[in-house]
Amino acid sequence: MSETPRSRATEGDSGTGLPQHRTGHAFAHTPHRSDSRPPQTPRGVRQPGPGGRPGTIPPVPGRPATPLLTAALCGLLFALITWQVLVSGPLLAPDHALSRALVRTVPDSVSERLSDLGNIPVAVPVLALAMAYAAWRGRRLAAGAAALAMALVPALVIPFKQWTARPGPLEPWAAGYFPSGHTATAAVAYLGAALLVRPYTRRAWPTAAALALTGATAAGLVLRGWHWPLDVLASLLMCAPLLLGVGWVSRRKPGSTRRSSG
Repeated sequence: MSETPRSRATEGDSGTGLPQHRTGHAFAHTPHRSDSRPPQTPRGVRQPGPGGRPGTIPPVPGRPATPLLTAALCGLLFALITWQVLVSGPLLAPDHALSRALVRTVPDSVSERLSDLGNIPVAVPVLALAMAYAAWRGRRLAAGAAALAMALVPALVIPFKQWTARPGPLEPWAAGYFPSGHTATAAVAYLGAALLVRPYTRRAWPTAAALALTGATAAGLVLRGWHWPLDVLASLLMCAPLLLGVGWVSRRKPGSTRRSSG
């Protein structure tokens, strides 16, 4: 009988000569060994993390750098827009064109009502109610951070208005339109209130409502001709670091004093 390649390959085996079962790729994730040595797979040699849970290789980096990078980016963009306003740079050409295309495209009665959402008597009480609720629930530090952010709005807006002295779309003889104070008030008030309330609702509707109110304010200001589009955008960029700070503080757990007293 002629020799086959299979018979020649098994001639030198020291075993019984029985054909051995070979596992395919479908069984590669469940290796079995006859001895006590661990399977030669990355999953088998992975060391457990704290508490007996499987470790992560490499360790997952933390998240504190993300808000800092976002705040830095918003600050750089705000500085760029401010520089363009001061030197009447090329970025103002599309800004003027967009304003001309949007102003008075909706009735003034509608745009004025939208822009009124950024008035202090309208927006600030919303934040005050959220601050009172957060303080009552033991998050006094978060409420204080929101109050500080709102107090910084006029401290930042007024000097920039005086420095840039930008005229308005419909009032070229006036000055002091950059950045938009109404937009800044609406953003800090509504989004700050959402940051304070959301940990207790565990729903997305506070953030969605705050974004809708802030966007409606910005749209009303541009459509009515109270502000250029860049005025509104610059205000949002200026307020972003303030809101990131409020969000960071609001995510912290209440102090141990309230837990011990409860």
